[in-house]
Amino acid sequence: MIKELRESFFQTFTLTSLWVTLLLSLFYKDQSVTTSLLWSAAGIALILAVLYGMLYNVLWNYFTLKPVWNILISSTINIAGGLICVWLFSKEMYDSVIGWWPGMLVLSFVLHTAAFYFYAKSDSKRRADELNKRIK
Repeated sequence: MIKELRESFFQTFTLTSLWVTLLLSLFYKDQSVTTSLLWSAAGIALILAVLYGMLYNVLWNYFTLKPVWNILISSTINIAGGLICVWLFSKEMYDSVIGWWPGMLVLSFVLHTAAFYFYAKSDSKRRADELNKRIK
């Protein structure tokens, strides 16, 4: 489990670093690169690597909570992490989206619920097909 989480963390961190570097080069191409901008990019990559590389994996694959708790926890940390990343990327952008956080939380909850039930249904079908193949 630890090896899997470490690999997932570093994959997510690396891809996020590349993605944030691309965004910074598109949005801040006329500005010089400052140390704080580099630390912000590293912070964004770290937050997303912990959130998507580790927490989601642990929450959905290893914890044995009821689905409603998994959905509530993942929706909340998703919005909180996303808002922190937006704040690190651009304070002006953060100021324009922070007023929408209740709607973002509701939308995140609805989408996490739909994704969970879609995934659970497809996983059940896949496992049933696998068992049927073993029986034959």
